[in-house]
Amino acid sequence: MAFSSTMVFSVKRREPELVIPAKATPREIKKLSDIDDQEGLRFQMPIMLFYRDNPSMRGGDRVGIIREGLAKTLVYYYPFAGRIIEGDNRKLMVDCNEEGVLFVEADANINIEQLGDNILPPCPFMEEFLHDVPGSEGIIGCPLLLIQVTRFICGGFALGIRFNHTMADAYGMIQLLTAITEFVKGAAAPSILPVWQREQYFTARSPPRITCTHNEYEQTPYDVSYADIMDSDKLIRTAIFFSPKDIQALRNHMSLSGNFIRCSRFDLIVAYLWKCRTIALSPADPEEVVRLSAITTARGKPGLNIPTRYYGNAFTFPAAVSTAGILCTSPLSYAVHLIQKAKAQLSEEYIKSVADFMVIKKRPKYTTIWNLIVSDVTRMGFDKVDFGWGNPKFGGIPFATSNISVCMNIKNWKGEDGVVVSICLPPLAVQKFKYELKKIAFYSIICRM
Repeated sequence: MAFSSTMVFSVKRREPELVIPAKATPREIKKLSDIDDQEGLRFQMPIMLFYRDNPSMRGGDRVGIIREGLAKTLVYYYPFAGRIIEGDNRKLMVDCNEEGVLFVEADANINIEQLGDNILPPCPFMEEFLHDVPGSEGIIGCPLLLIQVTRFICGGFALGIRFNHTMADAYGMIQLLTAITEFVKGAAAPSILPVWQREQYFTARSPPRITCTHNEYEQTPYDVSYADIMDSDKLIRTAIFFSPKDIQALRNHMSLSGNFIRCSRFDLIVAYLWKCRTIALSPADPEEVVRLSAITTARGKPGLNIPTRYYGNAFTFPAAVSTAGILCTSPLSYAVHLIQKAKAQLSEEYIKSVADFMVIKKRPKYTTIWNLIVSDVTRMGFDKVDFGWGNPKFGGIPFATSNISVCMNIKNWKGEDGVVVSICLPPLAVQKFKYELKKIAFYSIICRM
């Protein structure tokens, strides 16, 4: 079925309720880390999962089962049932008070198959399946999770989740979702018991000291032209699908140009998007400094010894930096090399320097002027979250802003496995962006607007 935003259907939602932990949990104040509470993570992040009907699960109350599993999970992840408070110097803490998380039960008068490609990014109906409960969108004093379960008349359902990003990263959310699935399937406890330990990891040293260069936080002068170009009210949400053939075409292009370098799929895709996006946005000054911040996890890095069970934010935004003119006219390998070089900065010392930077510089936001931030969640497993109905037809983070994009796994409408990248562009840049994408014979890329 073709992508269409003109489909008409209705979703009937019941009044939101608060789900509290199934058992009493500790009443305490827990500090977030200095990575957690930075300005750039003080927002809400959505996750969407769509499930087909499973005949073997018929008769089971999808909503009740998930609600019960959530309550049991909150016994272990009890800080999520609390509320964020702000202390001295804007330090964020969690008041673990068992107030609960928001839960919404809903029904849609449509079959999931009728939605067709509309479940894929950019999902034009996300507001229907993850409705914003008034008063819940803030950071301080608001529920830390909002969950909506929407039944389809065919027996399938959609699970929409919105989480406060200061509490967890994508890895942490997969850990929490996995715990819910295990309880739904009858487990007595999660297979991975979570740990907090924010005071041990990603917290500033005493005294704090900045020992590395952090281009991702360099505060550039306000650019009126850029602000006008990237006016959030005028941006178009879109997504680009990369099949294995498309990715191989990119590798072949680098080889034929004599500039081939070994790189990951993520680095290759992101380098190409960075270059095409910059050309499409057409900075007036070729000397304009542009950045690509590749979100890079610290999990598994030598020296840090971050436990597998840690569910806090464990990543940084190391930035590749170039002038617009050189980026736009250089071979693709140039952008790939810059991204690899930026990611290679990540070390134990770099992480500690970021935490110290947050305290010394009063928790600044990453730079937003001519900066594209890209997160790779293709290995997180959102497409394999199984509550008993099988893997989702789509599972991921359908999220993009003027300067944040996300790479996800999907199976497209042809049944091809690939990577989809969400992105926001101003109207005047859309056609130029599509033109640049297809310069390397990308005829199978689907640019959905």
